[in-house]
Amino acid sequence: MGFTIGGMREIRSGTRSGARVGARRRGRSSDCTAVAEFTGLWGWDVVPGARVAAGGGDCSCGRAECAAPGAHPLEFASEVRAGSTLDDVTRAWAEHPGAAVMLPVGRAFDVLEVPEAAGRLAVVRLERMGLPVGPVTVTPEGRAQFFVAPGAAAELPELLYRMGLDDVGAAAARPGAVRALGAGAYVTAPPSDRGGRGAVRWLRHPALESAAGLPAARLLLGTLAYAAHRSPCP
Repeated sequence: MGFTIGGMREIRSGTRSGARVGARRRGRSSDCTAVAEFTGLWGWDVVPGARVAAGGGDCSCGRAECAAPGAHPLEFASEVRAGSTLDDVTRAWAEHPGAAVMLPVGRAFDVLEVPEAAGRLAVVRLERMGLPVGPVTVTPEGRAQFFVAPGAAAELPELLYRMGLDDVGAAAARPGAVRALGAGAYVTAPPSDRGGRGAVRWLRHPALESAAGLPAARLLLGTLAYAAHRSPCP
């Protein structure tokens, strides 16, 4: 069976314990549906990620001194590659029940990140100007993450320099600065929880016309820098 958005069967139960089991299964089904959408529709690789209980706690990776509890890929989990079907995803996720959904950066996309308030302002301004906007997520830490064409992380210092930000190092160190994530980084994808702080949410959901051709960083950077300057730091 290939991927269909409505392909999951709803699980019902008349007993309280059955309802809890049904809820857990629906949660797993929701994760699998989201992953299959990423792999099948948008062509993104996906990696099962670690989780922690709500409010914090030990990381599911099992390391006592984990540097990023609930916010990193599981080292022992295999990637679910772009093009995988819903059946493929369901089998892979059954090996790591409850895993977070994480996306490797630097392949199909890079990420430009700003404070959430700046991101919301930037989306409005970009749409008013008719500029392309790809998918955008909001993290529970208060960051907006703009999915852009690969290469943004490598290009950012030069692009900032061209915008007149001569002291690129100092600019990047500011809490409200535009930051870039590239190859080797991972982002947590909706609807997964991140580090027990809450779920990552879509500010702008992927669309067929944008996911296949993400905007170049240079088209967004001026507006993101302006919004980051105007908005209070998180």
